[in-house]
Amino acid sequence: LTVQMLRFSRICLEEAISFARRRRTFGRRLIDHQVIRHKVADMALRIEATQRQLENFAYQVKCGLPEKDLGGYMAMVKVGGSRLMEYCAREASQILGGQSFTREGSGGRVERIYREVRVMAIGGGSEEIMFNLAISQAKL
Repeated sequence: LTVQMLRFSRICLEEAISFARRRRTFGRRLIDHQVIRHKVADMALRIEATQRQLENFAYQVKCGLPEKDLGGYMAMVKVGGSRLMEYCAREASQILGGQSFTREGSGGRVERIYREVRVMAIGGGSEEIMFNLAISQAKL
């Protein structure tokens, strides 16, 4: 699920950048406004962080870490992925404005992803359940 949420987040980023390059406001491209650039940068930062978490998990599996020690970490990666997807869908929606509510046109992909956020967050275990698993395995 986390891989899919990461991919959806990347699509939101790509769509937001593409739209912001085309859209003009106040005589400038939308992407040239500082607040939009910051939104894009923050999405990219969070996407790359989640990518690294996922790669770290895969490396631990490859190195043979016992499954009983992987569950809590994977639970946290899954929660991070669902929060990332929700954040990127919301920020892309902000950048696209009203376009993000149409099923066709330039906002169609973001609209679809925004509808899928809750399904992805709950599927495979809700955030609360995943955090509980992670903490119980941490043996605090």
